[in-house]
Amino acid sequence: MTFTPRVWFLFGFILCLSMLLTAAYFQFIVELEPCPLCISQRVLVLIVGLIMLVAVIHNPTRFGIKVYSVIATAVAICGIAVATRHVWLQNLPADEVPTCGPGLEYVFKHFPLTKTLELLLSGTGECAEVLWTFLGLSIPAWTLIAFVILGFLSIAQLRNQTV
Repeated sequence: MTFTPRVWFLFGFILCLSMLLTAAYFQFIVELEPCPLCISQRVLVLIVGLIMLVAVIHNPTRFGIKVYSVIATAVAICGIAVATRHVWLQNLPADEVPTCGPGLEYVFKHFPLTKTLELLLSGTGECAEVLWTFLGLSIPAWTLIAFVILGFLSIAQLRNQTV
């Protein structure tokens, strides 16, 4: 059975949607507050998901598939970078963990956009906490795996000949 790019983009969108719903569950039901890096990863998952949804709706020709694939891959690579930093922070020795910064609400109100983005992408001490694990992997580690899957899924569309 061969799958068209539209089906693969739909699969990617469903993966992104399930990740965002899981994040909402952890935040609103389990009451785990997201750190700056978690928020950054959520934004990147949302962007990849929207790109894939637009690709599903648009049902592009070969050139359009390449455009959507390249953009989704680039955003997934950004997600891989942010998730890798998050996993790295979580695995630092306790004495090397950066100090916690001000709360995000305070940062958004009182800091310039460039400083806010820097904090969102670099993380703080609170990003080093591991609040939940499954099969020995933290939420950022699972998110890293998902970004890798999304990246491979996007790259695979460049070679998918079933239009």
